[in-house]
Amino acid sequence: MARTGSLMHVKVAPKGMGLNDFVAYEEGFYAAEGIDIELDWKTFRGTQSSWKDTQYFQRPQDKPYTEGGGEQVVQCACLWGTISNASAGMGRMVADCHGVSPWSIFVRPESKIRKPEDLKDVPIAVGMRAGSHFNVPFRLEKYMPLEHIKTVNVGGFGARLAALLGKEIEAASLLPPQIDMAKQLGMREIIADEFHTLWWVPESAPREGVRGYLRALDRAERALEADLPKYLPLWKHCVPPEFQDRQWDTSRFSRGERFVYQPIPREEFDGVFEQVKRWGLDEHLKERSFEKLIYHAAP
Repeated sequence: MARTGSLMHVKVAPKGMGLNDFVAYEEGFYAAEGIDIELDWKTFRGTQSSWKDTQYFQRPQDKPYTEGGGEQVVQCACLWGTISNASAGMGRMVADCHGVSPWSIFVRPESKIRKPEDLKDVPIAVGMRAGSHFNVPFRLEKYMPLEHIKTVNVGGFGARLAALLGKEIEAASLLPPQIDMAKQLGMREIIADEFHTLWWVPESAPREGVRGYLRALDRAERALEADLPKYLPLWKHCVPPEFQDRQWDTSRFSRGERFVYQPIPREEFDGVFEQVKRWGLDEHLKERSFEKLIYHAAP
């Protein structure tokens, strides 16, 4: 993060689950907080695409840390994913705030699957070690034993929705805005819930820039609460390239992820390692100390 004139340059890879990044950009909240934001579209579009054959540390969202030579990129992922990434050595989690995002599993309208119990032994499309993945065992285990919960790595939400439409898979784990896209395409929702997200940054990221970014997101949250319809057209930025040729009625979209400028409860952090171990997804985890994994953005 460097200075551009009087503003600090901050590179951000939006995740597309919410509108705050784009509202802050459109309304000039970043500049008002003393930062010049560069949106990392390459990483963003990569996370939407297929990475079904990609291994951990090779996913699009991993590249800024594993191949970028220490590139300063701010990102956000699910609670489990962010903590796991930090534990595996990719940046630090920002403990000052969190997001709350919807999540759902969808099937095609002709599917015989009607309720969560019907997903027993059914492969569900996910993006590995991300919100779409971790949510599946976390939500479905109340309906069936863990050994009957099956996931298949398809990649980003554009790839998962395309695989569902193309009948490559029977069910898909989806996040905003693909939840609303799936509804407009006539897909059937089987289960829905919410989950927490956390931001993660390089350990060396200047606090002035990260604090300015978070304050801008908080201002965007207030703007969304005051006039959501004004900003719903900004969902256009989150539609994957392969779905750009369709006519989407964004006025019927929900608002997606909410930004909460408060820390998550400490017990949620402590519970992540237990859950990830039970799911057999802990082989890359190293550091597990809360104090050593957090990035303090607050002064």
